Amino acid sequence: MPASPKTTSSIKGPNARPFYAKHNAEQLKEALRRMWLIRRFEEMAEDSYVRGLTHGTMHLSIGQEATAIGVCMDLTDKDYITSTHRGHGHCIGKGAEVRYMFAEFFGKEEGYCRGRGGSMHIADPATGNLGANGIVGGGLPLATGAALAIKQRKTKDVAVCFFGDGANNEGAFHESLNIAGVWKLPVIYVCENNQYGMSVSTARSTAVKDVATRAAGYDMPGVVVDGNSIADVNEAMMAAMERARKGQGPTLIECKTYRTKGHSRSDRNRYRSKDEIEDWKQRDPIPAFEYDLQAHGVMTAAEAKAIRAGVEKEIEEAFAFAQAGTNPTPDSLLRDIYTAGSAA
Repeated sequence: MPASPKTTSSIKGPNARPFYAKHNAEQLKEALRRMWLIRRFEEMAEDSYVRGLTHGTMHLSIGQEATAIGVCMDLTDKDYITSTHRGHGHCIGKGAEVRYMFAEFFGKEEGYCRGRGGSMHIADPATGNLGANGIVGGGLPLATGAALAIKQRKTKDVAVCFFGDGANNEGAFHESLNIAGVWKLPVIYVCENNQYGMSVSTARSTAVKDVATRAAGYDMPGVVVDGNSIADVNEAMMAAMERARKGQGPTLIECKTYRTKGHSRSDRNRYRSKDEIEDWKQRDPIPAFEYDLQAHGVMTAAEAKAIRAGVEKEIEEAFAFAQAGTNPTPDSLLRDIYTAGSAA
């Protein structure tokens, strides 16, 4: 198990960290449960692919769970998120049910997109999840547009855009942040900097050391946090949400994290050393958070075990639900496909 997190502050009293002062024990335990749910969902998804039960590719976020939950845990269903090709954790963080996510993997009618989207295109508008997509940086303008809609409606909601380190070199990144800065939009840009694109490190692909420093060019705060510490992520998120809801404009949060699996199923990890991967595994955010909650008396070891057992049961039942789901019929092939042209 990784060492105790760097903080040793009390969870109560005047010296408590904002993360612990704001959230009660049940909220903290639920955050841990969702982190385990992401981990086990992705492990089961990978296993189903290896066994030939599902097809296509997938992009796993194992090792990045603290970022997804730290960002999403205080959002409401009226707040929006846009996701990435590595978006399973964001879906679960925003409240998605894993049985419908597995059904989507299996191409079943019960899936969130009725089996048409697959791993990289899950969306759930009911919870404010505007969806993942396979275009690098594709969620940046979508979240910016959602934030513009919020401002025009004059509500206090926020839009959150998850994107990877590779997307910060896309034109959509600069265009989106620029217009958000000009119009003071209620949007929070969250860079999950997991150190690598498909096979190239950020040190070789990005001119600046920290993506967050680029925020200065668009007149917004730029914050770098430990993406493997849910407390660090959530505290930065709380500050960004307060700023956005007050009409003070956008924030760029860079979460330094790591994916312990390859970029996708086709990635054999030959560009990373085993020592580097093992070093990051020792910083695993889930057991570290679990250790912290027990050390501060938020939960007992028995409660932690019960959370893990509950997650395992939920995953097994969700997987069975998906396998027993409804296959699409041939006459539904063109359903939900639209074109700007008229019928012949």
